[in-house]
Amino acid sequence: MNRLEGKRIVLTGGAGGIGLPLAQLLDDLGAHVTNVDRLRCPAAHVNWLTDLGDDIALTQLARTLAAETPDMLINLAGVLAFGLHEKQDPAQLALCYRINLLVPAVLAQAVAGPMRARGSGQIVNVGSVLGAIPYPWFAAYSSSKAGLAALSQALRRELDGSGVTVTHIAPRAARTAFNNSLVNRFLTVAGMTADSPDHVAARIAEAIRSGAAHVTVGRMEGLFSLINAIAPRMIDRGIAPQLRRLRAEFS
Repeated sequence: MNRLEGKRIVLTGGAGGIGLPLAQLLDDLGAHVTNVDRLRCPAAHVNWLTDLGDDIALTQLARTLAAETPDMLINLAGVLAFGLHEKQDPAQLALCYRINLLVPAVLAQAVAGPMRARGSGQIVNVGSVLGAIPYPWFAAYSSSKAGLAALSQALRRELDGSGVTVTHIAPRAARTAFNNSLVNRFLTVAGMTADSPDHVAARIAEAIRSGAAHVTVGRMEGLFSLINAIAPRMIDRGIAPQLRRLRAEFS
């Protein structure tokens, strides 16, 4: 049985490189998708054009979701801050934490109560492997995604037994316009694997359908995430040669 058939799904960031193929996959599975973004998503049935960086817009969106609660909320929208932390613009740091962590927290808060009251629903938070393996030059991004992982775990425990599931997905890098030329050069020098947007979207859809609590995209990334949680100094030693190459080019 297709558990997404007829489901009403609100997806933030549906106009992005991963959002568009994900919206298309959800549509193919019979879901009714509402995109929340500054741009339209042609695969969505409804587009709510809004700026998640605006306080008034976020408050209005949260009120709408609380009053018209979907079957599923997918927090996909994200912002990347790349570079040495000491050189980051504070405004860009604030936006990174806002879109990657505050917005998902506010929207999850809006739907959690109504979902609990009716006894069903799913909250899906799309994080990053860098939230579990924090990387230099991605300090704000890594820490915001680590916060999203913690938010997901806490919500899952709060909602346990209510009929509401919480799924956290941690993809590795993807080949989208999300990455500028410097980020792409970083991935090349670091030797990091970057997946196609279609592959990432498929893994997200698979995780949603399974109702898994947590999914890491990439077998080795999952292993390294576990090692970093238990013995971070092992990861320090393992990536030391890689960091020497990166410092020579990016410091």
